[in-house]
Order: sequence, then C-alpha cells, then structure tokens
Amino acid sequence: MIVRMKGRILPRTVPLCLAASALILTSCETTQDRISKNREIYQRLSASDQALVSQGQIRPGMSRNAVWLAWGSPDRKIVGNMAGRSTETWIYIYYATNPYYPYYGPWGPWAYSSASPTYSFAYTTVGAATGNWHHHGGRSFIFFGSPFYDPFFYSYIPPSIPYPGKVVTFSNGRVMSFQYLSH
Repeated sequence: MIVRMKGRILPRTVPLCLAASALILTSCETTQDRISKNREIYQRLSASDQALVSQGQIRPGMSRNAVWLAWGSPDRKIVGNMAGRSTETWIYIYYATNPYYPYYGPWGPWAYSSASPTYSFAYTTVGAATGNWHHHGGRSFIFFGSPFYDPFFYSYIPPSIPYPGKVVTFSNGRVMSFQYLSH
C-alpha cells in the first residue's frame, strides 16, 4: 500500500521540482545572458546603443528590443495615452525586505521618551502582561501587549515590500521617458 502511494507521488513531484528549478534559473538572467542568446537583436543596434545595453543602460529614443536586452522583461505593462499618443509603460518591481523589530520591551518606540510614564512590557510574578499609561490626542489609555500575539514576531521570513525600481514609457515603439532608482 505504501509502495503504491510512493509510485503515485514521485512521478508528480519530479516534474514540479524541474519546473520550479527552471523558473528560478531563468529569473536570474543577466544582461549578458540576454545579449548572448539574442545576438541578432543586439547586432541590429547602433554601436552607441550596443555600448549602453552592454552596461544595462537605456536612453530616450531607444527601441523596445534594446530596452528588453538592457533591463529584461518587465513585471507589469500598462497601456495608456499621453499627449494624444498611445503609450506602453513597463514597470520593473523590486522588493525591500527589512528586519522586523516588534515594539515590545525597553527597545520599543516609547522607551527613550522624555515623557513619563513610558511604555514597558513585562511579566508579573503571575505571568500577566502589564503596561503603562499613554496620552495621545487628548485621551489617556493603557497598553497591554505580548509578542505572542504579534504575527511577525516569530516569523523566519520577514515581510517584503514591493516598489517600482525602474519604469520606462514607450510611444511608437521608442523610449519616450524612463526613471530608475539610483543606488
């Protein structure tokens, strides 16, 4: 009976693992990889555009193919209209993952406040969480907290936040404008 289950599961997991591996490997494609796999597209570019593409840079007036070689496939495409012309905007999404520091204990945001009393987190001798008074917006309240109720406190994978790192807009197949975050 167990052998039969293994026989059913293994043929299904191998293709799934191969597909996941292929996805991971193709998503790490570099500018040089795209150029070497698409020599004919690269050779049709002007010498100045070839130099820019090789460095992963673009310029106004550059073709879609040149931008694709330099920056790769966009994460999102938006079709629109600008000044009476149809446009297509490519958006490249990056992700920021910052360490997560919950606001508990003496290291919280109120720990070094000059106002008294400040927030504190502690367990009493009977194990209950205690807090201190806060004043905000003309109201007073007491805050009780525990890291056990914080969904990210014990997370091994911190939350990541998407943001547009590069944006390029085309009109008539040519770069009309572009923006990117400099590092």
